[in-house]
Amino acid sequence: MEVTFKIKRFNELSITELYSLLQLRSEVFVVEQNCVYQDIDSKDEKALHVLGYCNGDLAVYSRLFNKGYYFDETSIGRVVVSPKYRDKKFGNDLMRVSIEAIKENFNETAITISAQEYLKKFYESHGFVQTSEMYLEDDIPHIQMKKK
Repeated sequence: MEVTFKIKRFNELSITELYSLLQLRSEVFVVEQNCVYQDIDSKDEKALHVLGYCNGDLAVYSRLFNKGYYFDETSIGRVVVSPKYRDKKFGNDLMRVSIEAIKENFNETAITISAQEYLKKFYESHGFVQTSEMYLEDDIPHIQMKKK
């Protein structure tokens, strides 16, 4: 089983792709994490969208921003793995593709993320280091992490 990736700008997304990515983000960040927040935040239009498919399903997703838009450095956000595929370790593939897409599309290697604190070791395995104390974002413990 493997993931096939597509990287698209907002205006390149089909209606089906947009619906699928919003559905996955809502399933995990709103319903599963029991966190009422505004996921559709007017930033999607400025992002590159990384969509990973397995057997026709959207299995993983992230969005990427050029430097200066979200943080001073480029950034990766809304990193999500469908519950259906979590046992496949596709999150590692997603991070590798996302980091490479930042290099290719923005010609940058410095990346900042706002990570859910419980995923610290996962992000460290991809070269990120913690750069802040814990803070609450939508009542969920987060830390800022950076990769040079």
